[in-house]
Amino acid sequence: MRKGILCSTMVLGLVLTLCTAVLAQDTTVTTRTVVQNPDGSWSVIEYPVGKEVVVNLAPGATIKSAKGMAHIIRSADGTRVMLDLNGVMGADNFYAYAVDPSGAPTLLGPVIVQNGIAKAEFSTPLNQFMLVLSPTQGLTAFDTSTPVLFRSELPTGYAVVPRVRTGESNAVATAEAIASTYEVPLLNVPSFKDDTEVRVKFDGDLQGLDGKAYIDPKGGKTTIKMRFSDMKKVPTNKRFVLWARSADGQYTKLGQVINTGGRDEGEIRSETALKDFGLFLTVEDVEVNTPTSKIYSVFTIQRANP
Repeated sequence: MRKGILCSTMVLGLVLTLCTAVLAQDTTVTTRTVVQNPDGSWSVIEYPVGKEVVVNLAPGATIKSAKGMAHIIRSADGTRVMLDLNGVMGADNFYAYAVDPSGAPTLLGPVIVQNGIAKAEFSTPLNQFMLVLSPTQGLTAFDTSTPVLFRSELPTGYAVVPRVRTGESNAVATAEAIASTYEVPLLNVPSFKDDTEVRVKFDGDLQGLDGKAYIDPKGGKTTIKMRFSDMKKVPTNKRFVLWARSADGQYTKLGQVINTGGRDEGEIRSETALKDFGLFLTVEDVEVNTPTSKIYSVFTIQRANP
C-alpha cells in the first residue's frame, strides 16, 4: 500500500513538473513575440490605412500615477493623432513628437494641461513612428537621455519597425529587414555605351510624375544624371530619393529632390563605383539613409525603335 502511494506521489510530482515547464516555455515564447525591446524604449510601428489603433502611453518617472491613451488613424492623405491624458499633476505644458525609424523626432505640437487633464489632436504625413511627449521644446533626437513624460507602448499584434542606425555601413541591419520589400532588377550596366537612358514612371496617387536618368559607366565609376518633370502634379514637401541596389541587396543613396511646390523640374547628379546595379526612387516623408517607403518605382531601359 505504501509502495503504491509513493509511486502515485512520484507520478503526480512528475506531471506537475512537466506542466510547469510547458507553461514556462509558453510564457517565454509569448514574451519574445510581443515585447520586442525589454525596456520598451523603442516602439515604432507602421500604422495601417483605414484602421484606428489605440495606443497606451506609459508615464515617465516624474508622473507615474498619470494615465494616457492615443487614438491614431491613418488615411490616404496623412495620419491623425488624438491624445487623451489625465492625472498629469506636477507637469506644465509639454510637447508631442512623432519619432520615426531613424530616431528623428517631428514636432506634432504643444499639449496644454488644465487641472491634470490634457486633450490634443494633431496630424502628420508619417506612417511609421512612436509617440514621445517631452517637456523639451525643439527636440532634435531621441535616445535614452531624452526627458520623457509619456511614451507610446507597443500595441498587441504589432511588430516593431527596426531602428535605422546612422553610421552603420550601408545600414546593414535595416537593409536586411526590408530587403524583400523592393523588387529592383539589375540594369546590366557593363553593357551600356556612353549615356544610356533609363526611365521611371509612378502611378496611383503620384501618376504624372516621370523621370529620366542617364547612366554613363567610365573609368571604373558610373555617373548618373537624373531629371524630373511635372513635379507640380504631386504633393509638396515630399522627398524623392534616388537609390542604387547592388547585386547583393545593399542600398546606396545617390541623392534626393524635395518638392517645395515652387518648381516644375528637379535634377539629381551622382556617381557610384558599383559595377552593376538597379535604380529606383522612393517617396519619403523625412530624411532617411536607407529606403523606408512603400511608395517606390523602378527605372527601366528604354529601347530604341527599330
